[in-house]
Amino acid sequence: MSNTNKKKPLILVSNDDGITANGIRKLVDLMKQIGEVVVVAPDSPQSGMGHAITIGNTLRLFKERIFPEVEAYKCSGTPADCVKLGKHHVLKERTIDLVVSGINHGANTSISVLYSGTMSAAIEGAIEGTPAIGFSLCDYDPEADFDHADEWILKIAEQTLKRGLPKYTALNVNIPPKRIEKVKGIKVCRQANAKWEEVFDQRRDPNGKPYFWLGGNFVNFDKGEDNDEWAIANNYISVVPCQFDLTAHHAINYMNEEWEL
Repeated sequence: MSNTNKKKPLILVSNDDGITANGIRKLVDLMKQIGEVVVVAPDSPQSGMGHAITIGNTLRLFKERIFPEVEAYKCSGTPADCVKLGKHHVLKERTIDLVVSGINHGANTSISVLYSGTMSAAIEGAIEGTPAIGFSLCDYDPEADFDHADEWILKIAEQTLKRGLPKYTALNVNIPPKRIEKVKGIKVCRQANAKWEEVFDQRRDPNGKPYFWLGGNFVNFDKGEDNDEWAIANNYISVVPCQFDLTAHHAINYMNEEWEL
């Protein structure tokens, strides 16, 4: 069979910044180069939703003509909802070869992976046994330039399609912001030991009723050179393989040996 007759891989695209975000437009354009693309994405920004799903409320899905020559739907739910609907409704008669999420406007390194809607869409794909990738650009500017990441995003997606991933694995890919110096390459690494130290600013609304505004500072405790924070700081793209099994395996023997159960 000639290459021109080979069936294109089916790629499901989602995000957490909403279906109109610049990042998903870029990701759709790139994925169209290597596969057949179907989009199911939130109808509004869903950043920080983590792996929330909609239970007890209606979910709405509407077809959109927003991407040229691409079947696309906007969903009233979360990023995880979008992938679930993509898998079990929109593409229920077909096999999805790759789930990609992003490109997120902002970093999802270190502990942020737990809060990230971008990565939750990817992990939902992994739960279904589909290779999945979450892409994030470490630049919070809504008009950020994504062009310097094109070749790297394509390379990672193509390698995933060609070589595969261990089952139930999603890749957390973070891309440095555009700098004068070109991106040095890709580092497959671990999640850094870092966290947000939250501060809740108590304020009052125009009616005098109190409310809180979440702020804080990101603190990196990790001095290693094999983690995602180091990679981004040194102008590498970080790729962290993630899994949804949160079992602290090292604690099992400790508890069995030390606890009186």
